[in-house]
This record gives sequence, structure tokens and C-alpha cells, in this order.
Amino acid sequence: MTVDPPTAAPDTGSLSHARSLVLVHTGDGKGKSTAAMGVALRALARGWRVLVVQFVKSGDWRAGEQEMLQRLGADWLAVGDGFSWDSGDLEASAGLAREAWNSAEAALAGGTHDVVVLDEVTYPMTWGWIDTDTVVAAIVGRDDRVSVVATGRDAPSGLVDVAHTVTEMRNVKHAFDAGILAKRGIDY
Repeated sequence: MTVDPPTAAPDTGSLSHARSLVLVHTGDGKGKSTAAMGVALRALARGWRVLVVQFVKSGDWRAGEQEMLQRLGADWLAVGDGFSWDSGDLEASAGLAREAWNSAEAALAGGTHDVVVLDEVTYPMTWGWIDTDTVVAAIVGRDDRVSVVATGRDAPSGLVDVAHTVTEMRNVKHAFDAGILAKRGIDY
């Protein structure tokens, strides 16, 4: 099936500029964190200050996006201790998530960064490690210059409700399902 390309530009006459935006990348497909890192890269290219707070990933992983975005000037806080199934102490993991949230909450209120990426924040929210209402309230009450990108599966409805843009990544096919492990340089 073919479709003709659009020939008329969308009507933008009634649109306005926002001082900041809230984006949510959710769903069971690959690309949520990757898309957030793309936003961080765009912001850095504009001279904006960027903070990435990782709630699950460990700083020991030294993912490729961390390496490059830090070289470009992003601040990075990887507080998690990795996958929940690898944790020897889930209560300690929950404590790390709360520690990450305290830093993120201060950044949202403080206005020292133009973009704050809350990478994999939905997991500790849905597990009850950090309170969803508190996260939503901090996003709503953030400094009005701070844009937020929140990632992770199963985004709570309160988070979806306050977002300007919500994208759901859908898993159609994944290499892991075919027995292929994550690949350095592609997946991390």
C-alpha cells in the first residue's frame, strides 16, 4: 500500500512555545533510554545543562552514552545497583533508588539543569520504592525552566497525565528473544 506524501504544512497558528516540557518514554520495546539520551545530546548541542539520573543502572556499567554525554558536559548520577534479579538485597536497592530520587528532586526544584533525565524512574515507582505522587508533584512543581524526560516500562498514570508527550515503545521483535545478548556499542 502506498500513501501520498502530505503537501500542506500543519496549521501552527494557534500553537505556543512552552518554557519546558515533560516527556515520558514507556512501553515494553527497546529504545526508551536511547531516545532520552538523544534528547540529552540535542540539549547539550544547544549549550544547555543536562543531568542524567539513573535509578537502576549501575555506574560500574560505563555505558557508551554515559561516556560520551559526560565528555560533552552532562552531569551523571548512576545510583542503582543493576538488575533487580541480580540484587542480593532488594531493600538496599530500594534505598539506592530513594537516594537517586532525593538528588533528582533537588535538581528539579533547583533549576541548575535545563534538562533532567530520570532514566528508568518508573521501575522504583511501580515497585513502591519511591512514591509516585511525590514524583509527580516534584515534576509539576519543578523550576519552570527544567524539562524532564522520564523512562521505563509501565509508566504510572499520574506520570502520563502530567506529561506533554508520551511515547510508547512496542516490542515487535528483540534479539534477546532469539538468544542474543546485549551488544556493546549497540545496546549499551
